[in-house]
Amino acid sequence: MTVIDTEVSPVADLETPLKFAYWVPNVSGGLVVSTIEQRTSWDFDYNKKLARIAEDAGFEYALSQTRYAASYGADKQHEATSFTLGLLGATERLKIIAAVHPGMWHPGVLAKWLITADHISNGRAAVNIVSGWLKDEFVKFGLPWLEHDERYVRTEEFISILRGLLTEDGYSFDGKHYQISDFTLSPKPLDVPGRAHPEIFFGGNSTAAQAAAGRTADWYFSNGRSLEGFQENIAGVVAAAESGGRTAPQKPRFGINGFVIARDTENEAVETLREIIAKAHRPAVEGFAAAVKEAGQSTKDGKGMWEDSTFEDLVQYNDGFRTGLIGTPEQIAERIIAFKKIGVNLVLTAYLHFQEEVEAFGRDVLPIVRELEADLARANGTELNTELLPQVAAPAAV
Repeated sequence: MTVIDTEVSPVADLETPLKFAYWVPNVSGGLVVSTIEQRTSWDFDYNKKLARIAEDAGFEYALSQTRYAASYGADKQHEATSFTLGLLGATERLKIIAAVHPGMWHPGVLAKWLITADHISNGRAAVNIVSGWLKDEFVKFGLPWLEHDERYVRTEEFISILRGLLTEDGYSFDGKHYQISDFTLSPKPLDVPGRAHPEIFFGGNSTAAQAAAGRTADWYFSNGRSLEGFQENIAGVVAAAESGGRTAPQKPRFGINGFVIARDTENEAVETLREIIAKAHRPAVEGFAAAVKEAGQSTKDGKGMWEDSTFEDLVQYNDGFRTGLIGTPEQIAERIIAFKKIGVNLVLTAYLHFQEEVEAFGRDVLPIVRELEADLARANGTELNTELLPQVAAPAAV
């Protein structure tokens, strides 16, 4: 399936420019579990420079990873919310999304943190609610480890409370996992045009995850998927959103993960992928596979995250190769537009060499994407709203 023969979905927003994000490498080992060279560092100075490069290149978001224990190639980790505050302080326009686990945070405490971060950053803080997949982190902390679908019941309650405390006074909630009684947080988040409150992202591939996202989340994140696979995810989220139970103020928007290998020729890109996989750290990948497949296969219908991932897929631990952002800048741009046509609003990217490749993506891929977006909109009787495009730094003088 190509950009030409991919039909435009009724869900697709052709007038709004695609948004781009990158994974913050705040854990060691890079974003592939491989011994291939990765000119990427998990330290704050590296990440501060990367964030500034990204916002100048046209990226609007960055996602800080949450990891507490050494696992699967990441033996060192920085905590996501504190790292997010540091990056917000080092940037001017970039929105930083902090990943957090229900079960490790209380929704009221997170709401207070998010409001404070929102004020500090002038409205640029967001959160990604991650139901949890690494059992050892919970068990060794002495925290309850819920079965798969029950984790999503808790997450749905968590997001409902988070939104309620962000937007209401005297908020109360009586649920299975949380009880809130007549509670008011003050101040409230900043009044930012175009949003009801700081954005709430939520990820998962399972049926339970899609249903929870459709009812509660502003954004639905997915692991890397094929076009056909992500169409199924979108349909599940939309069905839940249209069921009458949605509590979020706007329709859900959709983001997909993709590992980018942009090279001068397709052969060069494919050879880089082959080298990444050939140099995979097999014990780490196999250990990761055992942990995540247990999580995926524990769903009621066996359709959880990673349940059909191969060894090669899991070398990039969020299935980023499956999205197919591998080739020349033109090929990658066309592939991205194919995802826009099925309803994707945001592409979350990762790289071998973050600083240089994020800059190159902004220089070589994004201009093609913007041209193709404009062409796509016109071909369907509308116009791309260029006023919504992010600010991009002018090229350096030669």
